[in-house]
Amino acid sequence: MFGKDFQRKYALTDQGIKNVKQGTFWTVIVNFTVMGGMGILYFMMGKFMGTLTSGDPLPNVLTCILMVLAFVILSMFTHLQQYQSTYGLVYREVKAVRISIAERLRKLPLGYFGKRDLADLTETIMGDVNRLEHVWSHCLGYLYGSYISTAVIAVMLFCYNWKLAIACLWGVPVAFALLFGSRKLAKKQAEITKKAGIQVSDGIQEALENIREIHAVNQEERFLNDLYHKIDHHEKTMLYGELSTGIFVNAASVIMRLGTATTILTGTGLILSGQIDFMMLFMFLLVITRVYAPFDQALALIAEMFMSQISAGRLQEIYETKTAEGTEHFEPAGHDIVFENVGFAYDNEQVLRGVSFTAKEGEVTALVGPSGSGKSTCARLAARLWDTDQGRITVGGVDISAVDPEVLLSDYSMVFQDVVLFDDTVMENIRLGRHGASDEEVLAAAKAANCDEFVQKLPQGYATEIGENGAKLSGGERQRISIARALLKNAPIVLLDEATASLDVENETKVQGALSRLLAGKTVLVIAHRMRTVEAADKTVVLAEGKVVEEGTPEELFRKENGIFRRMTQLQSVSAGWSI
Repeated sequence: MFGKDFQRKYALTDQGIKNVKQGTFWTVIVNFTVMGGMGILYFMMGKFMGTLTSGDPLPNVLTCILMVLAFVILSMFTHLQQYQSTYGLVYREVKAVRISIAERLRKLPLGYFGKRDLADLTETIMGDVNRLEHVWSHCLGYLYGSYISTAVIAVMLFCYNWKLAIACLWGVPVAFALLFGSRKLAKKQAEITKKAGIQVSDGIQEALENIREIHAVNQEERFLNDLYHKIDHHEKTMLYGELSTGIFVNAASVIMRLGTATTILTGTGLILSGQIDFMMLFMFLLVITRVYAPFDQALALIAEMFMSQISAGRLQEIYETKTAEGTEHFEPAGHDIVFENVGFAYDNEQVLRGVSFTAKEGEVTALVGPSGSGKSTCARLAARLWDTDQGRITVGGVDISAVDPEVLLSDYSMVFQDVVLFDDTVMENIRLGRHGASDEEVLAAAKAANCDEFVQKLPQGYATEIGENGAKLSGGERQRISIARALLKNAPIVLLDEATASLDVENETKVQGALSRLLAGKTVLVIAHRMRTVEAADKTVVLAEGKVVEEGTPEELFRKENGIFRRMTQLQSVSAGWSI
């Protein structure tokens, strides 16, 4: 019953399977306990009928009180155990699941996040797990416990009277057959509703992230109308889904409840024919109230069970995505970065083709070329944020694809074009470069990156909260904090991708001077569009259409007639002249 298919269908861990089994067990016990209460009522009713018809003495009052008291205590105990098994254990399990998802995401390659819509991923982590939590706690144990207890009770009823048993129970399999027959429709509608919900999340996220641009081009009305349309579409899909599912659920509930009518009709006929007495019919009527009751909640949640399988599939995709793994032993012989015939494709589009070059330790190696030539891709591959499709990349002779990314990145400092800052103080944002760094070390890195100038103007200096992703700072200020963070880490390899793109000429010159002093002896890989950024580089690698087309010092490349580097330098010189 609870095999691998079941585990996969509801995205349960091994502990989750144990929880469902425990919840099912105690649900069965609770159902039997409640049925015992019906037995006490039947006993008292039998004694009362005996008094009315035969003059038998009434049952001892103390005996009845003790029976009821024992039932109440047993019922409280079993219900408490059921609650702990179906709710307490599940809530702890959900905590473990969320942590395991976070750990899994931490180990996934960066390319995975580039391919996944972030709103969709957020919905999986939050919404899908919440939905599964509700199914794990409210439905699975109750439903399968009801299956078992009903099967046992059905056998007992058939032993008493098979005709009444059929009249009592026929509606249960018919009701569930109707529901499970509508499963495909429910799943299809659930997928449509899920996609519509993600579109709404995407629309809201897009509007919030680009609110300034939307206002700047006076397109508020168009964006809002588009968002309203997405919300209306989502609302309609939800209403249609709930309506179509509700029809089947209510029809199943009505069909199951018809068993009460058929039991009364069949029992009346059997009494009139003298085959049973009234107490037998009374017993069956008591039993069916408890047979149907456990299924009431299950019927209400069965549609959610179908939808949860969609959520489980989305969650399972995260677990099944291949992680970037490797050895934790990393002792390179130096820190030369060597690209050997590297090829890489993104979404079936070839980005790099047979790229080979060496970035030597103690030198600054610049990657230049037109937009889309593969410069930033090389930087990300060098840090194993992605894995190569062809060839290999080594650091100090060690193939980085065999090294655990977290271990590998301990030797890297990186500043990319897209700066990421946190809603914290300037001091703590820089300290992220090296956990445990002293305030003096943070301040030294900040001054070297030319941060001191603007930080002193902030209301609380380095203790100023800078807002989400540094919203209170300019682009150049944000980038300088990112550079300071990389300087603080003081790793033997430094990757700079358009690190000075947002700086003015004066500040760029200061930062370049600081970099040249503080990065001495390290392996430095610089990616830049502006030629003046790489003037001091020891080596320049020119990329075009994913291939290395030129390689040498900036002076050597500039002397090449009709060379790409020379042409780019001259074009930028002309542009600079026009800008003056």
